[in-house]
Amino acid sequence: MQWFLEIVVAILDKACHVLLYPLDPSNRIYWLYLLSSAFAAYLVYRAIKSKSDHVLERDAEAAKGTFLQFLFPKSVWSHPSAWLDLRYVFVDRVVTHSLILVLGSFATALGYRLMSGEHSLDDVVKQEHLTTVNDWFIASIYMVVVMFLMDFIAWFMHFLQHKSSLLWQFHKVHHSAEVMHPISNYREHPVDNIGYSFFIGLGYGAVYAFAVRFLGFVPTTPTLLGVPLLMFLFNVAAYNLRHSHVWLRWPGIWSIVFPSPAHHHVHHSCHPDHIDKNFAFMFPLWDVIFGTYLMPDDNRDVKFGVTEGDGEDLDGVLKLYWVPFRDAYRLFRGKSPKKSKQNLASSDSLDEEPKQPDSRPR
Repeated sequence: MQWFLEIVVAILDKACHVLLYPLDPSNRIYWLYLLSSAFAAYLVYRAIKSKSDHVLERDAEAAKGTFLQFLFPKSVWSHPSAWLDLRYVFVDRVVTHSLILVLGSFATALGYRLMSGEHSLDDVVKQEHLTTVNDWFIASIYMVVVMFLMDFIAWFMHFLQHKSSLLWQFHKVHHSAEVMHPISNYREHPVDNIGYSFFIGLGYGAVYAFAVRFLGFVPTTPTLLGVPLLMFLFNVAAYNLRHSHVWLRWPGIWSIVFPSPAHHHVHHSCHPDHIDKNFAFMFPLWDVIFGTYLMPDDNRDVKFGVTEGDGEDLDGVLKLYWVPFRDAYRLFRGKSPKKSKQNLASSDSLDEEPKQPDSRPR
């Protein structure tokens, strides 16, 4: 009976931790990030109101009422997909997230050992002769290098998740959301997160080892509220509109420099022109380099979800877990699952390389 009580207490503790996400600056739905996104949404709302004769009919209709009605539209919150996200986040974060964090820590230590060839990460942390460099210039360069490398690893993994029929069976969980709000960010299959956690952790450990071994110091990064400065700016720049109904794109070249919410909206769209576009998380430059960048002038063709038939079984919390395994098994047995939006437009082989850059301005 004692072990049962311990499990219950652990589950309740994790559930409370999830409820406190808005108070944690390291979490994407921290109250300040939500507030900055709401402010950006208000600017969009006012812009639509002031140009009501020159905006899309769908946007004008959305902004007819009050700002709160615009921010929390019935079209989103009356949809079953929106409430499925809320149920799923509790189960996923309570049951699987801790294991994924442990795997990420293991991968970082492994990457460090492989790169250093000598020490474990614990050994280095204990060494007193290594100097911590607090110079803002060096620390900032290190932060940018790390973020660029981690984002490239994430971009390439994201690319594979769309190009491989096997990996798509798990990644389609995230794309199956037919409406989006900030919690939709957490609609991710554990297999997806295991891959990200392991390979990004491996890359970070290798970069850390390189700095220690060849530069001779333990690098630090500028932080704000305990969050790396670049990540903080990324989160505060309307991050939570990426998974929302609010279309916001940065003007001109800024859409290439920093990802706008519209950049990710296109990625989630099942319109044929939007398939396999905008894989980057923090730096759209990777999409520019490999020819996967697309930024339309407006959102008239943006429709969230996967193609008809590909996500019809993904309508329950447990189904979000087990249906991908079922479909992956069918694929393994030669019984191909229904073709997805990604599968229709891309090769099923992991050997396919990213396309070369196109000549279109972004």
